[in-house]
Amino acid sequence: MTRPRRILVADDVAANRELLAAILGGLGCDIDTAADGREVLARLSPETDLLLLDLLMPGMDGLGVMRHLRADPRWRDLPVIMVTARESREDRLRAVASGVNDFIAKPVDRAEVLVRVKAQLRMKEGQDEVKRSRSALEETVASRTAELRHALAEMQAAEAKTREAHVDTIRRLVLAAELKDRDTCDHIVRISCTSAALGRALGLPAAEVEIGSQAATMHDVGKIGIPDAILGKRGPLDAGERRIMQTHTVIGARILAGSPSELMQAGERIAISHHEKWDGSGYPHGLAGDSIPLWGRICAVVDVFDALTSRRPYRQPLSDAAALDVMRPDSGRHFDAHLFEVFAAHLDEIRAAEPEPAAARLSAPAAASAAGAPAAARGERA
Repeated sequence: MTRPRRILVADDVAANRELLAAILGGLGCDIDTAADGREVLARLSPETDLLLLDLLMPGMDGLGVMRHLRADPRWRDLPVIMVTARESREDRLRAVASGVNDFIAKPVDRAEVLVRVKAQLRMKEGQDEVKRSRSALEETVASRTAELRHALAEMQAAEAKTREAHVDTIRRLVLAAELKDRDTCDHIVRISCTSAALGRALGLPAAEVEIGSQAATMHDVGKIGIPDAILGKRGPLDAGERRIMQTHTVIGARILAGSPSELMQAGERIAISHHEKWDGSGYPHGLAGDSIPLWGRICAVVDVFDALTSRRPYRQPLSDAAALDVMRPDSGRHFDAHLFEVFAAHLDEIRAAEPEPAAARLSAPAAASAAGAPAAARGERA
């Protein structure tokens, strides 16, 4: 059941308060009265629906009351009718500026009082309905937001589990490679870290770097299908053996193909493209320039650098400087020139991102000179 409307009548003259209360009594409202401005502020409550306010009162006058009301969020929207004997334009403008909603002139007319009071009560009822609707909407929004956050948290947890499953698959593929070739396993881990560091140096988004670096872990997974005799051969490969070695790109892509996982799809692209060359002379498809996927180009740079600076059964490692000297003539031919320059410029940062200190590799140039390094030393065998 709706509660009766509550009206507060404020006037310093008792006869005026009694007259207004008598007029309003027929509306079925609860009537409260106050004799001055401070009593008005004391008698206001959240259930007050309308204030009839005398302009001239001792102590705090009607305008003083209005300044307090409109400064307080609780009473900012409370309808106020100013009851005054003053008719000057200046008085009305001051009252309107203070936030008064309507006026009743003294001496009051019963019909005018009822009409103006009913209008303000209807306005207050409309305001209350809007506030109730807004409150209900806010509660609904808060509830739905909480539900969405909960659903999002569950989805993120599910995605995290799925992603962990993908990463676990990668680790197992890496383990399979380790069983074939311990050097290959170490190389895979370094390629992942180095690719991530180069991706950051290029300013790529963190999410892309995360996927790309994890996917780069799988770039050589196809070597699982390469015979041990070729994989571990000490010395140069003959033409037939090289053709077999090159099939590790296709084998790797075939292993990773058909997965709905974004990570596996990225791994497939890197596996098939990391031996393509900028000038189109690479394998297996002879792609050139920007037609080579970006992370395939990134992997090409870090793959060759890692191969040059790592100890292999068929040669000694080169120093960082010697490796860059070997690679630099191939910038713009084998490698994307921009990627190579960024790699060279940020080599210290990239080395710092590796899983083992760079000093564990080689700090002095190898016996083989950079200028005369054979094709195998440039990482083509890897």
